Amino acid sequence: MKPEARLEALGYELKSPSPTTPRKPYEALVQVGQIIYGSGNTSMDRHTGEVFAGRLGAEMEVEQAQEYARKATVNALTAIWTYLGDLSQVRRIVRMTGYVNSAPDFVRQAEVINAASELLLEVFGERGRHARSAIGVAQLPGGAAVEVELIVEVDT
Repeated sequence: MKPEARLEALGYELKSPSPTTPRKPYEALVQVGQIIYGSGNTSMDRHTGEVFAGRLGAEMEVEQAQEYARKATVNALTAIWTYLGDLSQVRRIVRMTGYVNSAPDFVRQAEVINAASELLLEVFGERGRHARSAIGVAQLPGGAAVEVELIVEVDT
């Protein structure tokens, strides 16, 4: 089964970015050889602009943030899918960096980002196994609960 079909079976839809998305002073992805470096993708709906916001350990529980981590990961995969046209070209998820909007005493960042890692394994199988960091931060763009960056190896 193709990765796109696995995502759909899990209840996630890949949607191309809105054509009205403003141009930014950076690239969503940069490819060097067979490696694609992704910019950060937050927990937001790219079409409506709704940000899934909140601070862990203050306004939000881990379970809700885990869903937001999955949404951020789907946003990162959408950028790769838009660029490649087909997620089957992903040879390996190399690395994920997950940022969690955290209250000062919140220490469960790894549990939040585990949901994103598990999603990648469900979508790509062993090709989705990756190195990872889960980092607590004081704030994220738009107050987002989670931000995810991916580095992937692709077939060229």
